[in-house]
Amino acid sequence: MLRIWHDHLSHARRRSPHTVRAYHATAARLLDALPEGQTWSSLARLEAPTLRAQLAARRGEGIGNVSAARELSALKAFLAFARVQAGEPEARAPRMRGPRVKKGLPRPVTPDDAVNLAATVSEDAAEEWIAARDRAVLLLLYGAGLRIAEALSLPAGVLPLGETLLVKGKGGRERIVPILPIVRDSVADYAAKVPYLLAKDELLFRGAKGGPLAQAMIQRAVARARVALGLPPTATPHALRHSFATHLLGAGADLRSLQELLGHASLSSTQIYTKVDAATLLDVYRSAHPRA
Repeated sequence: MLRIWHDHLSHARRRSPHTVRAYHATAARLLDALPEGQTWSSLARLEAPTLRAQLAARRGEGIGNVSAARELSALKAFLAFARVQAGEPEARAPRMRGPRVKKGLPRPVTPDDAVNLAATVSEDAAEEWIAARDRAVLLLLYGAGLRIAEALSLPAGVLPLGETLLVKGKGGRERIVPILPIVRDSVADYAAKVPYLLAKDELLFRGAKGGPLAQAMIQRAVARARVALGLPPTATPHALRHSFATHLLGAGADLRSLQELLGHASLSSTQIYTKVDAATLLDVYRSAHPRA
């Protein structure tokens, strides 16, 4: 069951590796809590009290509202899939209202802080080629609006970069993003210094031993750099993507164009940046207006 569920998420739904791991783990916890010998039909008949008990157990482990909401979403998806597997495509998972989650605004960094982060991370690197690598990755996030997973999954076959780049994002959706000269030059500098052969069908960014570069390595490097620069904990690699969107919107980009550049499936995901921009303007007003 878990293997079929995993394959469905990975291939049929094309969910991100992080989502696949989380939804797979949720299904595994549910099956562990139930008596042995479950079938798709028995899962399809599970009702809301079972889900409540499962969430209560997770709450007892200390998870918060955000994690509980995600857990409930994963449980509903798994049971809906079970009903389809049991031959009940019209049936739906039990109705349950999840915990309220206050959706926070993205926290972008300033243009100067974005550049300083990339510079500080590269200065802190142990080797010259690693410095070039980390700078190239961060400039792809800020200069092209890529998610960190998108940047690290780029094949070496994209070299040499041109004026645009084809990016495969969430759900297998593809988009074309423009590449600034500074980003193009930074990636070219890394490609010239990396000590490993960059075969076209292999990943572009490599770890210290030549394997795929892990997100955690970039996240740790940025964490060290933000401490050195006195930046808040919200200054993460993903904040550079938020900064890309916020700064473009502030410079006059329209929402539809921004949606295409970010690879959002829904315009509602992009509209949150209008609130960020309005909040920034309000902060400026409050600090600058003599009667504020």
